[in-house]
Amino acid sequence: MTEARQTRRWLTFCHTVELVALTVWVGGLVVIIGAVIPAVFNSFGMEPGGRFLTRVFDGYNRLTGGAVALLVGTSAWRVWNGAQGNPEGALSKPELTLLSAMIVIAFLITLVLGPWSVSLQEQAFAAQGDAKKMAYDSFFRVHTVVRGLYVLNLGLGIGLVAVKVRDWMNR
Repeated sequence: MTEARQTRRWLTFCHTVELVALTVWVGGLVVIIGAVIPAVFNSFGMEPGGRFLTRVFDGYNRLTGGAVALLVGTSAWRVWNGAQGNPEGALSKPELTLLSAMIVIAFLITLVLGPWSVSLQEQAFAAQGDAKKMAYDSFFRVHTVVRGLYVLNLGLGIGLVAVKVRDWMNR
């Protein structure tokens, strides 16, 4: 098998893995927002629903971490391949920018804001009397930011899929 043919096979493999990873990342969030959240809050009360969704998002964040690992691995190979003098399949600047932003946001949610939000949620659930309203206000301030970042990442992910499709079609 020629080296060019081998490279094309690896590129096809990378593109397929990237598409699967983005499908899990973007599609998973669409399913959670569009189906899981409404079903949970229409079936359970606020506290059990909130705790259940915390577990759902913990699982989603683990899947997102796996998607990040796959995307970074395939992107690194594509950059290395381009550095070897093969521009076919090289990472475009828009692709790199969108992926980098998505990764930073995912880590910010998973490692900083998400755990903080969960802590505030538990404090709100445990609070009594007048302290309960203040605890819920604190929780919802942070939770609103987390929700916004998830939606931003969804938009960036859709944009990344569009960039990848455009790049693939132009090759």
